[in-house]
Amino acid sequence: MVEKYKLISNSLSMIVNRLAQSITGFVLTAAIARTLGTEALGQYLLAYSYYFIFVGIASQGLKTLFTRELAREPEKTPIYLMSGTWLQLIFSSFSYGALVIVVYLLPYSSKTSTLCYIIGLTVIPFALSNITEAIFQAKEKMHLIAIATVPVYILRLIVMIWAMRLKYGIEYLGAILVFSETLIWLIEWIFITLLVEIRWEIDRNFVFKTIKSARTFFAIEAMAVISGRIQILILSLLGNEVLVGLFGGITQLLQPFLIIANSITLAIFPRFSKAVGQGRDKQKQISESIIEVLLMIALPLFVGLLFFGKDLLIFIYNKSFAEADIALQLTAATLLFLPFIRSLSYLLVANGLEIVNLREVVITTTLGSLVGVALVSHYHLLGAALMSLLMTILGFSQYAYFTYVRLFSLNLWRIVRRPLVITISMLPIFVLLQRIQLDFMLTLIIATCAYSLFMSYLGIRAFGGFRFLWGKFLREQ
Repeated sequence: MVEKYKLISNSLSMIVNRLAQSITGFVLTAAIARTLGTEALGQYLLAYSYYFIFVGIASQGLKTLFTRELAREPEKTPIYLMSGTWLQLIFSSFSYGALVIVVYLLPYSSKTSTLCYIIGLTVIPFALSNITEAIFQAKEKMHLIAIATVPVYILRLIVMIWAMRLKYGIEYLGAILVFSETLIWLIEWIFITLLVEIRWEIDRNFVFKTIKSARTFFAIEAMAVISGRIQILILSLLGNEVLVGLFGGITQLLQPFLIIANSITLAIFPRFSKAVGQGRDKQKQISESIIEVLLMIALPLFVGLLFFGKDLLIFIYNKSFAEADIALQLTAATLLFLPFIRSLSYLLVANGLEIVNLREVVITTTLGSLVGVALVSHYHLLGAALMSLLMTILGFSQYAYFTYVRLFSLNLWRIVRRPLVITISMLPIFVLLQRIQLDFMLTLIIATCAYSLFMSYLGIRAFGGFRFLWGKFLREQ
């Protein structure tokens, strides 16, 4: 029971953290589009994409490795903290230098390049904070991450909107981003000093061993982050910043789900690692449950976007985004496959099969990029959306295949049964709301309330029904 409460607490903490990041990023995207225009939004998202790629290359490999190893050997935490921080500082500094060189060589305007240089500096503090967060995750104290990050995310959004209203340019938003991530790192270090005995020494043997062990993780994360942003990079080179802004606006609408999915899978990753020694049946049970939960969110969201995607784009941004409606529907189709990808990728890593993840991202990114260049050059925004869907299907196919071959087969009916029940129950509500054409905010509230009711009902049924819960409540009284 204690483990269940800890899992729920950690999952909620990660969800709160990621949702705060997603919501503030979402609001910022809408504010930039409304205040500074689509082109400025494209510049900001392009610069952020380069930062995201190079910080992923510099840090995500170590974070995944440290989380797995510390979950198994928590007594080595002081060594991982100091030596890992030093190693991360070196990697992130080199990564920022590489970012500057790449952006300088590409044919961007001076304003776009300068913004990339400024936002790129965030690579260093964000990479350093990944070490502290890996320790928090391994110790299953994810609430400390939320405490350190959520207030800063909210304050950052307020300051950025205030700066835009005072007519400050897009480059000032980049500087605020750098400062805020540095502040988060400092707060997390304060928390670390309360949990870990600090040893101010560098273990060279540990450093060399970590570099050797993390090679596969670095390659996986490097390819993964490039795969996640390749559409924006191709659009920026074959199109312009306006197309980047439109596509970025589309992808922002899916961020809430992605944040929830990443938060749940990150929270469950230590449990995956521990379940390896408990047998494959236990791992299968955990995997199917996580995929089912994510599909209960993803499937109704996909159908809802088919009905109201265009209205949502206009409501969030402005009328110029209405032309991105079809591209949004194509991109939203990735929601059908992402629950499997997110869950199975962590399952394979927990079993020491990270080479499968590396193979997947290499194949997906290579094939997707080659086809994507042709699609974007001919169909522009629609091409980028088709490219995103194609890459997601490629990733899903490989993860499903290797899970079946190396570990076990999934019970698909058990996974999709309840998500289908919720989605089919929501269909009449979507049809009715579309026909009566209420104010969009009212439509959104009604649909959300109906979905919450269906989810609550299924949740109560899963716990034994109303009579069981009522009887349990009376016994506790």
